Amino acid sequence: MFHTKYKIQDTRYRKGFTLIEMLIVITIIALLSSLILVGMGGARTKSRDSRRIADLHNIQIALELYYTKNGTYLVGTYNSSANWDTFVTTLTGAGIGVNQVPKDPLNDTDHYYRYGGTATDYVLGALLEQDDVALNNDIDDTVIGINCTDPVYCIKP
Repeated sequence: MFHTKYKIQDTRYRKGFTLIEMLIVITIIALLSSLILVGMGGARTKSRDSRRIADLHNIQIALELYYTKNGTYLVGTYNSSANWDTFVTTLTGAGIGVNQVPKDPLNDTDHYYRYGGTATDYVLGALLEQDDVALNNDIDDTVIGINCTDPVYCIKP
């Protein structure tokens, strides 16, 4: 018979990780992912603001198509999320080839697009979430019923 002074361990049951090892790994992954998500918050805000600015310029193109067909801009003030839906319905139903008009990425009680127009002029606005260089070159007054004071980004034709 073969004798040793060391015990040979039974390795049949040591194929996986222990519960403690799994908890440590999960904790490390959770910490790293929360750091990444916190760091990405500013990037998402900046992305939404960039989209708002681009959307307003695209809406401007639709308004110019409307003006070309009708000889006037849309008359009225659309200064809430519910009013914006009316604006969208009017513009898409005008027969100018516009099937869709964008809404604010958040589209809540604070963040919605604004429009004020007369037959010969209009202003478009959007509330930005953070300071942007675009605010240096926009309109900063109340124009056609739309308050364009920063941080509301406003443009005219």
